[in-house]
Amino acid sequence: MFALFGAHVYKGTNYSSSLPYANCKYGLCFRDGKRKVDYILVYHYKKSSVSRTLTRRIHHNDSSARSIKQDHPLPGKGGHLDMGENEPHMDYHEDDKRFRREEYEGNLMEAGLELERDEDTKIHGIGFVKIHAPWNVLCREAEFLKLKMPTKKVYQINQPHGLLKKINSVLQKITEPIQPKVAEHKPQTVKRLSYPFSREKQHLFKIVHCYYVFVCQGITSLLANGVYSAAYPLHDLLCEEWASYGVFYKYQPIDLVRKYFGEKIGLYFAWLGVYTQMLIPASIVGVIVFLYGCATVDENIPSMEMCDQRNNIIMCPLCDKTCSYWKMSSACATARASHLFDNPATVFFSVFMALWAATFMEHWKRKQMRLNYRWDLTGFEEEETDKEKLTWKDRFPAYFTNFVGIIFMIGLTFAIVFGVIIYRISTAAALAISSTPSGRSSVRVTVTATAVIINLVVIIILDEVYGCIARWLTQIEVPKTDKSFEERLIFKAFLLKFVNAYTPIFYVAFFKGRFVGRPGDYVYIFRSFRMEECAPGGCLMELCIQLSIIMLGKQLIQNNLFEIGIPKMKKLIRYLKLKRQRSLDHEEHMKKKQRYEVDYNLEPFAGLTPEYMEMIIQFGFVTLFVASFPLAPLFALLNNIIEIRLDAKKFVTELRRPVAVRAKDIGIWYNILRGVGKLAVIINAFVISFTSDFIPRLVYLYMYSENGTMHGFVNHTLSSFNVSDFQEGTAPNDPMELGYEVQICRYKDYREPPWSENKYDISKDFWAVLAARLAFVIVFQNLVMFMSDFVDWIIPDIPKDISQQIHKEKVLMVEVFMKEEQGKLQMLETWKDKDMKKGENCNNHSPKLSRSHSGSVSSCHSYHIDV
Repeated sequence: MFALFGAHVYKGTNYSSSLPYANCKYGLCFRDGKRKVDYILVYHYKKSSVSRTLTRRIHHNDSSARSIKQDHPLPGKGGHLDMGENEPHMDYHEDDKRFRREEYEGNLMEAGLELERDEDTKIHGIGFVKIHAPWNVLCREAEFLKLKMPTKKVYQINQPHGLLKKINSVLQKITEPIQPKVAEHKPQTVKRLSYPFSREKQHLFKIVHCYYVFVCQGITSLLANGVYSAAYPLHDLLCEEWASYGVFYKYQPIDLVRKYFGEKIGLYFAWLGVYTQMLIPASIVGVIVFLYGCATVDENIPSMEMCDQRNNIIMCPLCDKTCSYWKMSSACATARASHLFDNPATVFFSVFMALWAATFMEHWKRKQMRLNYRWDLTGFEEEETDKEKLTWKDRFPAYFTNFVGIIFMIGLTFAIVFGVIIYRISTAAALAISSTPSGRSSVRVTVTATAVIINLVVIIILDEVYGCIARWLTQIEVPKTDKSFEERLIFKAFLLKFVNAYTPIFYVAFFKGRFVGRPGDYVYIFRSFRMEECAPGGCLMELCIQLSIIMLGKQLIQNNLFEIGIPKMKKLIRYLKLKRQRSLDHEEHMKKKQRYEVDYNLEPFAGLTPEYMEMIIQFGFVTLFVASFPLAPLFALLNNIIEIRLDAKKFVTELRRPVAVRAKDIGIWYNILRGVGKLAVIINAFVISFTSDFIPRLVYLYMYSENGTMHGFVNHTLSSFNVSDFQEGTAPNDPMELGYEVQICRYKDYREPPWSENKYDISKDFWAVLAARLAFVIVFQNLVMFMSDFVDWIIPDIPKDISQQIHKEKVLMVEVFMKEEQGKLQMLETWKDKDMKKGENCNNHSPKLSRSHSGSVSSCHSYHIDV
């Protein structure tokens, strides 16, 4: 009826005064002050004023009430009362729930658990069942689950020698101020040998303190049916060295987190810590790349040519009729800003980040292996039990619904992005009509900023919707195991949220400005709106704006404000509701609140999927488009420093304590991270090649430049158009806005001039640049992939010292059991020899012995039989 649930275990049946839990206050123990509350079940009950008065009178007289359907009611305050004439009968549903609770609690007690009820609480209409797992039950379940426990055998951990020892010593002294002040974080020099627990070999184990993981089976369905309203272990610890913003600069006490929350949550915080640590070098390099762009902006010849008014380059109108000709020098600020992110250093940074991602994955694998060794998880394997056995025909409707649902959601995302594109085009045209000449220069910035904000709001809303839809789609599949359910849910949620977050960015990076046509032959949407064009300096600057606003907005609003604000708002609503109820009952208001009552007012734990998801999406922002925004790692680092303490505080003070779950890795999230890392190489190759002007500059420098410099590059990338070739009704209404008549205007493209035989056809320069772009993608992708795989190959997954320690443990374990068996044999031989000697002594006695001596003879023989 049950499996292991969260319980701190000390050897012995009761908790003595020397143990940490002896000072049981605020409902952390049973009323005897000895048995620790390991788990809480919460239920609603209907209770009239007469019933409450009787309950208090019964408790005052210290007499136990008997239930109608339970011969032996649970000890504790409250309990079920016989219904007298004045007590109204409860409805059928309440009777059914009460009967199911009594049946379930009876089964728990038959399994060896100890229960105590408390209905005399400060929360009106809420009852609590406290559960304690005795020592013998814990031993039984630990043996059944083959949990590894420390034995009495202690061995020395291999320590570095020579130069490595000196380096480690220096590093420990340097990092001492940022180490948490907890005993569990001190470096280990010795370790106890661990082995799956066995009650027969209990004398080999030294169990001072350990943490078991129990969960009552069947409680999920009872919670879903409203028989119980909540089930959770109690909080009994606040980590001042962890869940506090004042220690943001310190390492996390991961071992303490693992002991308190279990391995699964411990691994999440360990992974988050490693990820944040690895962002430090990436942030430093990103800042250097950005500063390089700032330092060289005045030496960038293309932007200097665009800003030089003496060149007098006249550009074609940005829209039909209402827009007029404009000078390229008016886009000087955009061109200079583009150089900050579009310079040769960004190519190096893209390669660096690809290698960084590979190094991060390898570093985490090694860290994870160290934690597995330290937490005795090296031989742990998760057991999976089938929940439902359905045929392929049974599952086909659910699979089909999943396929159609996901395609529909992705189509909805594309439709919303298309709607935002229409907004951008129509708003730009409207502003161009209504704005003054000075205001028209800021139209592009205004449209871009407002469109990105709309995208951000839509992304945040759809994220919540897609999370619910992904859960529903997974539920109708009825996966075979809990692990399969979790993996399918994660995959669907990630797919939908990935498309939702990155579709607007993909549009700007790879589609905007690609299908606009040319002056005199533009591409129109709905025969009314011209497709968007990139700025003269390219779309990379706009991509940077889009990426930065969405990334920072998601981190600030969705990840931080939502995580802080929504739980606090729910907590406030529950507090006001309970306060209104307490005002009706002065006696209940005067009671002292117990720990399980405080925890009941907290938010239930919803799993680690939202926590991982926000970090994986952030990892995508850091790696996928890093060529356009080298400051992304820095902003991610600043966010994560707060995120670690925010999550810690949330887990300790805002959420009910989750049931501890054993796990040896982060599961499917690792495969998703690897996939994002590989995809980042491909996307960055295309961003550098097609979105930035890096390749056109190289082609011009080595193929077309007359003096080996970038002088003349801007003129080379612009084509000419004769204004007499405008389609009817598309020419500017005010062609004399610049003060003179324009005959030839310029536009960004590689096309033949109007005086050519094949005017406005694609020129040879276009094909030369396209060939160079495709060649760069192939070379960059394969080179970086090879380097990443080389990093993966050269760094072993298991650290050498850990591999040696694991082997040493196996050898020592064999020696321990060999010595134990030898000891048993020696003991048996000793007993046998003693028995034979006593038998010989008895046989050598004189036959003239007295009757009293004969009694001793019989005792000799009886001893022999006992042995």
